[in-house]
Amino acid sequence: MAGQPLVSVLTPVYNGEAYLEECIASVLAQTYTNWEYVIVDNASTDGTSEIIRRHAEKDARIRVHRNPSLVPIIRNHNIAVRQASPDARYVKFIYADDVLLPECLERMVGVAERNPRVGLVSAYRLQGDWVDLDGLPYPSPVVPGRTIARWCLLGFPYVFGAPTSHMMRADLVRRSDPFYDESFLHADEAACYDVLQDADLGFVHQVLTVSRVRGDGITFSVARRLNTYLAGGLRILQRYGPVFLSPDEYERVVKSRLDTYYRYLVQALVARAGREVWDYHQRALAELGYPLSGRRLATALVQHLRRVLLSPGSELPKVLRLVRARGTDDEGWLATEFREQLEAARHRGFVKWLEREDAARVLQLRTPAATSAPLAAVEPHRRAG
Repeated sequence: MAGQPLVSVLTPVYNGEAYLEECIASVLAQTYTNWEYVIVDNASTDGTSEIIRRHAEKDARIRVHRNPSLVPIIRNHNIAVRQASPDARYVKFIYADDVLLPECLERMVGVAERNPRVGLVSAYRLQGDWVDLDGLPYPSPVVPGRTIARWCLLGFPYVFGAPTSHMMRADLVRRSDPFYDESFLHADEAACYDVLQDADLGFVHQVLTVSRVRGDGITFSVARRLNTYLAGGLRILQRYGPVFLSPDEYERVVKSRLDTYYRYLVQALVARAGREVWDYHQRALAELGYPLSGRRLATALVQHLRRVLLSPGSELPKVLRLVRARGTDDEGWLATEFREQLEAARHRGFVKWLEREDAARVLQLRTPAATSAPLAAVEPHRRAG
């Protein structure tokens, strides 16, 4: 433990008895030893409290905070951040249904300690049966923060993941209270862009976390059923696009995101999505300054029909599935399927953009010595404020 910086591991949990034992065991099994573990029980009504109590009695490194009443999920994240020790150098979340592989803390701390400008460390993630958060060329242990933020806003690669998948430098987390924007369901992703304005990304080319494909959580169910990811991504683009992108890039990406948004709305229209879906997106677009446009919707509908006519073999079955849905999307299949299509399209679009304008930058990432000045030098865009 001598010389190891303290890591504050945080788990905000509500009714997590199904997987919490495995989550806690994964923290206890870390090869890195200088950590504290704070579990914030959000007024759980199942066996969560008993599981936490039993483990806290056995290991003094485990501390417990229980909220007297249920609070929204992002507020609970901020409560967890406030429980972290003032001596902690790093903050590492793990959700109650996720797992840290044994070398997670050791590998992430190692990258951060070797590179003082690193403020956010990520790695490959096993989500369900798939490894994701990939896309950076090997080895690229450090990428300038403004470069990776810019690339993510342009569409690819996505390397942040949920808080389980990354670790943050504690001083960057403490500089604002609350750290997470409690008005925003996707505040965890937005926080990564905040950190990368003044720090670099560290990346470990190794699977270090395991995340379950969530389906039963209240917040996740709402996000998937309403497909809040589209409005959330547009809000993040509005907030951070002017910081990391040139004006021309920003305008192009906004147009592309709105085109994608209306593709989804056409699918929701064909599926006769319920009033809740339409009310949500009409309100979200208005709040973002892009009121629902009948002209855009009509254009997207014509484009959709054209795709069906040109490729009936692949597109017609999708239309039939939408029609048969009859407005029911309790399991969020429409949003899930559309997100997969969106991610593939964004990937293709980003690759084309790289080939046209920025292919040389990827090659510069291939040696550690070139991960700082050369890439930073080609980032002419201003900081916030």
